[in-house]
Amino acid sequence: MNLPDIFEQSMRQLLGSRYENFREALLGEPAVSIRLNKTKSDSSPNYESVPWASDAYYLNERPAFTFDPLFHAGSYYVQEASSMFVEQAVRQHLGEAHVALDLCAAPGGKSTLLRSLLPDDCVLVSNEVMRTRAQVLTENIIKWGHPRSIVTSNYPADFTLLGPTFDLILVDAPCSGEGMFRKDEVAVSEWSPENVAICWQRQRDILTDIWPTLRPGGLLIYSTCTFNTHEDEENVRWMETTLDAELLPIATNDSWGITPSMLSDVAHAYRFLPGRTRGEGFFLAALRKRSDAQDSTQRTEPNAKRSKKNRDKRPATSLPAECKEWLSSNYPYSFRTTETEIVATPKDMEAILEKLAENLYILKSGITIATRKGRDLLPTHELAMSNALRTEAFARYELTYSEALNYLHREAITLPPDTPRGFVIVTYHDIPLGFVKNLGNRANNLYPNEWRIRSGHFPDKQVNVI
Repeated sequence: MNLPDIFEQSMRQLLGSRYENFREALLGEPAVSIRLNKTKSDSSPNYESVPWASDAYYLNERPAFTFDPLFHAGSYYVQEASSMFVEQAVRQHLGEAHVALDLCAAPGGKSTLLRSLLPDDCVLVSNEVMRTRAQVLTENIIKWGHPRSIVTSNYPADFTLLGPTFDLILVDAPCSGEGMFRKDEVAVSEWSPENVAICWQRQRDILTDIWPTLRPGGLLIYSTCTFNTHEDEENVRWMETTLDAELLPIATNDSWGITPSMLSDVAHAYRFLPGRTRGEGFFLAALRKRSDAQDSTQRTEPNAKRSKKNRDKRPATSLPAECKEWLSSNYPYSFRTTETEIVATPKDMEAILEKLAENLYILKSGITIATRKGRDLLPTHELAMSNALRTEAFARYELTYSEALNYLHREAITLPPDTPRGFVIVTYHDIPLGFVKNLGNRANNLYPNEWRIRSGHFPDKQVNVI
């Protein structure tokens, strides 16, 4: 990898004598890390723990995650270790939280992390403006399985008219990507000082648009995966002065190797630098909206192409009685039924969902538990992935490793003759992978075609990460 000359000059000026160690690390191999979904797995892998995150581990090497069935089941998420530092900001500074927003959420690592950290009754809104990336985000949110999750696809300005709505906002801002250089050569080729200037100005626009939606006393976490001070400390300083935000300290351990702020007038900022911390480049600051703050930001009209009402206008149909039996009794649900699908939503989400639907494009809310195909009612893959699924609702069949890969390739599955007819959940290590419909002589594979493993070969040995 050839680093841009101007980048090297700026980093040498920023880091001084530490630059050579940084450069050597930046040209090396990145660490590989995962974070467990404790609602699906009680595993305690024999790996080194990520010290600033719960249930997170460094792997000894990068396995072929595609061929681990538990990866597809949502039992863990492959997340860069440095970015898990978000946990410390949340644990140390977030009090009571009812609604949270991950504004730039794709592909979903920080959203799934937040979902694990937030109170169970807190609603998490995960947003991604780019529709293709929003689909990936939706898939990962579905696999994580929490029913109080909403996925939207909107510009930051579309949120502005909501007014103070969120107790927590995470802005993992689009940036010049310097921290990803050793993982992504495209980031190296696209880097330029001009792009850095575009990024820091766009980041301020994003923060200006979203700040009015943070409640007084609420917490905003600002992060990037870049190194320059323009996108990092200088933006934090701008938030302190322009938005009258209170910059918050985060307690750390010296053994973590976190680098403090590079600017003396920005007291609390946290940098992860290759060569000092085991992870990729990352920057984070936590800011509080003062309880007596006056909203000095200028509100803009939402983008007309994105802002729209999301109420389903299709005629409602009756709710089949068995659908209620598919869900656990942990939450009281409301149900929306149409000619094509049935969606269950925890009742305490209805007020925020209605508010969001007035201004935002919503891709997913609650749990789509069934679709209609002619006269047939088909339980969805989303239901199989959900933590709200009632364990006894369907017969289950435990797959071997090779059977699980066949299922994930969307190939035919043969069940034992004594398996009950109808819809059956297939599991791996007792964790649901999805549905089949058992017809007796054969079983129809209902795994989503767009999610199937497309690789035509099988691994030489089993891939079992956890």
